Amino acid sequence: MSTSFDREHPKAPGASAAGTPAPVQRSGATVAANDRREVVAREKDRYGGFKWGSAFFGWLTATGTAVILTALLVAAGATVGIATGADAGDARTIGLAGGLTLLAVILVAYFCGGYVAGRMARFSGVKQGIAVWIWAVVIAVAVAVAGAALGDKYDVLDRVGGFPRLPIGGDDVTTGSIVAGVIALVAALAGAVAGGLAGMRYHRRVDAAGLGR
Repeated sequence: MSTSFDREHPKAPGASAAGTPAPVQRSGATVAANDRREVVAREKDRYGGFKWGSAFFGWLTATGTAVILTALLVAAGATVGIATGADAGDARTIGLAGGLTLLAVILVAYFCGGYVAGRMARFSGVKQGIAVWIWAVVIAVAVAVAGAALGDKYDVLDRVGGFPRLPIGGDDVTTGSIVAGVIALVAALAGAVAGGLAGMRYHRRVDAAGLGR
């Protein structure tokens, strides 16, 4: 039975019989988005981090891509400075053009390698890219040590053919060659990290479609 007070002071919309506010209802899209984030967070906590097996296959992809790209560029006559037989008078120009071409090859190759590692591992794209780069450095050092100790015939990367190398001879270690080597390492790392992030984002789009936006 309503009283005069009830008629003069009606309950606010959504209020319960006791006068307390009713719980706020979240939309289906908000609930789905929160659930998806929780699921992905649990998966990342369990399966995130460095995945060295995925990174190794990423390194293989980067190496194969570098060989293919270098072979195509050599066939097209575009790798001045990487190819041999240049005139000494044009050494500076050839070195610059060859260095830029080499950096482009390294960036693309290690982007592909990082992408493969990121796609395989699903999480931690930056870490997968770094792991690909670490594989490259470790293997290059191991091969160089083996070549120095056992002879050039054990320089496997050189015998592959077409693999991009800095134009530095064994007796030509200068400040410029060291800087060029550092730039090449940075380019490889940047490409691998960018590729790892791209490979990881693919899975986030898949999660968004399957678990709700």
